[in-house]
Amino acid sequence: MAKLIDSLIARILTEEIRLRSCRARLRARTDEEGLHDLRVSLRRLRSLLRPLKKLPMVQPLCEAAREVGGLGGPLRDLEVLTAELERHGQHEAAVRRRAHLERGYPVLLSSQALQRLFVTLDALPSFWRLMQREGDLHGLHKRLLKHQCKQQLRLLDALHDPQFDRHHLRLLIKRVRYGAETYPDIADLPASAAALLKNAQAALGDWHDRHEWLLRADGEADLAPCRADWQRGMRAAEKRADASVKALRRAFA
Repeated sequence: MAKLIDSLIARILTEEIRLRSCRARLRARTDEEGLHDLRVSLRRLRSLLRPLKKLPMVQPLCEAAREVGGLGGPLRDLEVLTAELERHGQHEAAVRRRAHLERGYPVLLSSQALQRLFVTLDALPSFWRLMQREGDLHGLHKRLLKHQCKQQLRLLDALHDPQFDRHHLRLLIKRVRYGAETYPDIADLPASAAALLKNAQAALGDWHDRHEWLLRADGEADLAPCRADWQRGMRAAEKRADASVKALRRAFA
C-alpha cells in the first residue's frame, strides 16, 4: 500500500510540474503546442484521480481540472480548425480565428479554475501523507480495480448497442484507454486491445472533428469552401470508425 501511495504522489507532482511548464509556455507563446500539452497533462491527471474521487481533496481537484479542460477545449478545437483552414489555403479565415485564440488564451490563464487547480495540487501530497500516517488510505488497490472494471463494462455495453452513439462511444473509449495507460497493472489490457482502442479513438476523433466543422459551417460562411472535403472526410472516418468498433467488439467479447 505504501508503494502505491508513493507512486500516486510522485505522479501527481510530475503532472503539476508539467502543467506549470505548459502554463508558462502558453503565457509566453514559445511554441504552438502549449495548450495541447496542457490538455494532455490534464487528461493524465484526471485519469489518475478519477477512481479516487471519494478521497478528501480529490473531488475539488477533479472539478478544477474539469473546469480548466472545459475552458481549454474550445480553444484547442479552434487551434485545430485554424490549422485545417491553413491546410486548405483559407488564410483569411485562419487569421480571423487566430485573433479569437489570442483573446481566449488570457481568459484561460487568468481563470479562477486554473488558480484553484494549482492551489489544490500544492496541498494534496502533504495532506495524503498525513492521511497515510493516520491509516486513512486503506483499500486503494481494490478501489482502482473496481473502477477499471466498471469502465470496461460500460464500454462493452456500448459496443454491443446496435444504436450506439459515436460521441458517447468515443468518450468511453478514451476513458478505458487512458485508464489502462494510467494503471496498466490493474487494467491488465493485452497490447492488441490497447492498439484497437487507440485506432478506434483516432477514427472517431477524425469523424468528430469533421462533424463539428460541418456544424460550424452552417453558421460561419467563410468555412463553406471546405465543406465538400469535410463531408468526404467524415464519410471515410465513419467507415474506419465502424470497422474499429467491430474489431473492438470482438476483442472485448
